[in-house]
Amino acid sequence: MYSKKVRNALKRKGIKVGDTVEVKKDERAYIGVLMPRIDMGDRGALVIKLDNGYNVGLKYSKGMDLRLVSKRSEEAKKIKAAIGHDETKPKISILSIGGTISSKVDYKTGGVIPRFTAEDLIEDVPELADIANIHGRQVDSLLSGNMNFGHYKKLIKEIEKEIKKGCEGIIVTHGTDTMHYTACALSFALQDLPVPVILVGSQRSSDRASSDGPFNLICAARFIAGSDFGEVAVCMHATESDDFCFIYPACKVRKMHTSRRDAFKAVNSMPWALVSPDGRIRFFREDYMKKDRKRKLKAKARFEEKVALLKSYPNIDPKIIDFLAKSGYKGLVLEGTGLGHVPENLHNSLKNFLKKGLAVITSQCLSGRVNMNVYSYGRELEELGIVCGNDMLPEAAYIKLAWLLGNFKGKDEIRTKITENLRGEINDRSEL
Repeated sequence: MYSKKVRNALKRKGIKVGDTVEVKKDERAYIGVLMPRIDMGDRGALVIKLDNGYNVGLKYSKGMDLRLVSKRSEEAKKIKAAIGHDETKPKISILSIGGTISSKVDYKTGGVIPRFTAEDLIEDVPELADIANIHGRQVDSLLSGNMNFGHYKKLIKEIEKEIKKGCEGIIVTHGTDTMHYTACALSFALQDLPVPVILVGSQRSSDRASSDGPFNLICAARFIAGSDFGEVAVCMHATESDDFCFIYPACKVRKMHTSRRDAFKAVNSMPWALVSPDGRIRFFREDYMKKDRKRKLKAKARFEEKVALLKSYPNIDPKIIDFLAKSGYKGLVLEGTGLGHVPENLHNSLKNFLKKGLAVITSQCLSGRVNMNVYSYGRELEELGIVCGNDMLPEAAYIKLAWLLGNFKGKDEIRTKITENLRGEINDRSEL
């Protein structure tokens, strides 16, 4: 709470937190949004968020010229009017899951927390109204590290609802840490998808001047409105600058950096396309499924819970696999070394696991593909019954195996489907 002196001054001017104000001090003028006072800060200093995204603290004094520019409610009305329906524009639904893209700074703790709905996102990015008729709502509010198969099922149901309402495409705002898992899950579960589903995230919160969320949202909307693309994909910054975004294939994308705005990269694959905020689209590939509103969506949203992703490492204890077998795990994805190898001390435990379960071998190298026929212990793994993951990313293999076990019953059928390219997760050849 601001000091009594500051509160009285704001009251006299009819100003409340969230209003746009102009403050003149020392022959300089500052225009921005009046923010809540930081608990650890000076109670006698006004906190103003400038248009460039930075906050400035100004010590209040009698000589300060403080003026109301516009009420928060007035700005909201203007934005609401701008989002009115236009028959010439496509309808795009925005479903908010949470994450940095829908986060703001908590002025009590100084931390970044998720607390804004999809409607808040639309208000923050009024450019969306120039592109399409935007309809947004919140599905969940959680950090992406907390996502689980139950959340996938919930999200898939909400996507079904939006498609039935007649939208031209869906944007899912999602935390970046596990966004590639969710993209892969949606790609497998949403069969005969009639319109595109584009996942969008942000590496920087909306309170930061370098926030990439609005740019990514605009590019995703431009791509949906201006192309015939009809698959699940991820739209994120292609470079550190605000140049353009890449549209990444759902099962071949991975977060490769903790904080850079261009953290996502396609692995063993090219991006589908690039898209600029002004609407320019350039496709790199033409083998995508085109949107077709006549297709009837069939959602297979079941995922087997008892599936594990295990990284091979020196001195790994085979009792880990014994535990998985005793706990009733039905699937195991091994993230092996090199061409797809694990230490020989795991072989007996794997043999026991495979009596009831299924196991897939992938590589920690990411680029390239598994080849179990080069070295003897690779061939031994194949003889045990472990399935070759080809060039699937470990995360894609994990999601795929969980989805197959959740929707198909025959062990032989599932083994066959693991090696089939169902959603672009496996390439015939790896050249990149």
